[in-house]
Amino acid sequence: MTTPVVGSENSALNDAMHQPLQLNNFTVKNRIFRSNISGQFDHYDGSGSNVRINWEEKFAREGIGAIISSFVPISRQGRIVPNYAMIDDDDKIPFWEELGQAVHRHDCRYILQLSHSGRQRDIPDIQYPKGLSSTGKNEPLHGFECTRMTKSDIDRVVEQFAQGALRAKKAGLDGVELHGANGYLINQFLSSGINDRKDECGGSLENRARFVREIARAIRREVGDDFHLQMKISGTDYNNAVFPWEGRGNSLDESIKVCQWLEQDGVNAFHVSSGSMFPHPRNPPGGLPMDVLRNTYAGMAASGRHTVRNFLLFRMWPTGPFFSWWWRHRGGPIIQGISLDDARLIKRAVSVPVISTGGYQSASVVNRALEDGDCDAISIARSLLANPDLLKIWEGGADQPERPCTYCNKCLVNGTMNPIGCYELSRFDSPKQMIEGIYSIFHPREYP
Repeated sequence: MTTPVVGSENSALNDAMHQPLQLNNFTVKNRIFRSNISGQFDHYDGSGSNVRINWEEKFAREGIGAIISSFVPISRQGRIVPNYAMIDDDDKIPFWEELGQAVHRHDCRYILQLSHSGRQRDIPDIQYPKGLSSTGKNEPLHGFECTRMTKSDIDRVVEQFAQGALRAKKAGLDGVELHGANGYLINQFLSSGINDRKDECGGSLENRARFVREIARAIRREVGDDFHLQMKISGTDYNNAVFPWEGRGNSLDESIKVCQWLEQDGVNAFHVSSGSMFPHPRNPPGGLPMDVLRNTYAGMAASGRHTVRNFLLFRMWPTGPFFSWWWRHRGGPIIQGISLDDARLIKRAVSVPVISTGGYQSASVVNRALEDGDCDAISIARSLLANPDLLKIWEGGADQPERPCTYCNKCLVNGTMNPIGCYELSRFDSPKQMIEGIYSIFHPREYP
């Protein structure tokens, strides 16, 4: 049953979440952002499809203030999986322009997430079997192989980020976000638990931050000061959450200092998450459905040095149940607002808006975080995947949906082989209803 919020529907519309937010040179109509979540909607060459437009418009029409795109690779070598739309060439601009126009029709803003996987990839590009990274060490969970970046590699990737931002501006989008969290390339440079370089991009925090600061400055040179630039950052790395023998990685104090430097470099907002890998026990928090994981993980079996080992361990007893318990145990008991404490302290240290992500789906929790000044906006992925009309449910006076997200993470583990969607059967009247929801984004089709 839904839990009512004290007051009428009209009073709900006066809540903190419904107040506008100014970001650089544009206004977001409310404080609810759709966080970066997506599926393999597009073509292998990185060109976009109508399915992605359907996907983004699905959330825009439900009243969300702004959408942060899914992982948008700035190069083929930076892909996490194939079939994600890219921003690596000018020929991609018309697609992103069309997508932006579709979202804008619903008075929703669109922020493109500029991304590079580094060593953290699920299914490599056929042209690039190895990723690039700050280190030459394989990614620890799956054993994805990588090459330590040279100075010329770094300069090239910095320019790819800058050109990606310029293309987003030419496409008429509202801004860009640097994906500097969750174990992807920028995080691989920032994290003391991953970066083992001995040159000017390793060692001290100032050196480890050099890569992302060069990216921010290069973007500003290309797009000027009037185009929004934000950064997704892991407040705390928790780099040893899965493997205790790994280094802890960056502390919150270190991330605060990085945010202060990036604000000086022209970053207009920070999107606070946690964890130096993806998935991570704290991102996204919740369960790890081993029955689904065993079936879908087979598609990754040839991707890394440890994937076959992991596939067998997930299928066996007692290793499979133990890994599932360990994952949940290391994530902790909090799901809603799991990174809010980090966001609060970052907000106190900077003068630009701060967005908090982490399992939000209760209006009371969201409004409290905003009213207390812990953050300026919140971002949601899974809970909107489960209930795209979540904001309208809140506007109607309910604290939570009748069928809330269960945080089972079946959406996540299905992502490498199946369409993105909610796969928790208990939330539906029948399997048919669940499948119809998953397939809904394929309509309207691109061609008659």
